[in-house]
Amino acid sequence: MATQATRSSLSANKTFLKSSPGLLRVLQLLSGAALWITIASTSYSGGIHFVLFVAVFFWLLTLLLYFITLLDRQELVPVLGQHWLLTNLIYDALATVLHIAATIVMSSYTEQSTFCTMGGYKHRCPYNIYLTASVFAGLCSLLYLLTTAYFCFKKCRGGLSLI
Repeated sequence: MATQATRSSLSANKTFLKSSPGLLRVLQLLSGAALWITIASTSYSGGIHFVLFVAVFFWLLTLLLYFITLLDRQELVPVLGQHWLLTNLIYDALATVLHIAATIVMSSYTEQSTFCTMGGYKHRCPYNIYLTASVFAGLCSLLYLLTTAYFCFKKCRGGLSLI
């Protein structure tokens, strides 16, 4: 008796690619990568370790969520896959809060380093790097907030899927 092997094909969810959540996820990935690359390209200490952790951690999780949703494989996620909209809503709300905290930390470091922009300062000045990281952290916060608001709206209207 011959058994047939079944294969499931992986194909991209084109509807997700063209949707608001799909576009927002791509923008989150781009701005998150810019944030952690900006921070990692310089020497950092103190509270900036927290910012780097938030940036890398949420970038990796966003990448994972993006591909799980893109490939329509939510059922592979134990327990949470059954409530994919709620899972993404909670994830984005947490990412928003922690990116806002990261923005505050980077803004504080930016403000503390304004002295080095004056003429005659001869040491390495991290002001521009901190300012750039602050802008990217703020942009990440805004993008995660928009996604949170979108998913909250979908959830309140009784939606079960992201799209």
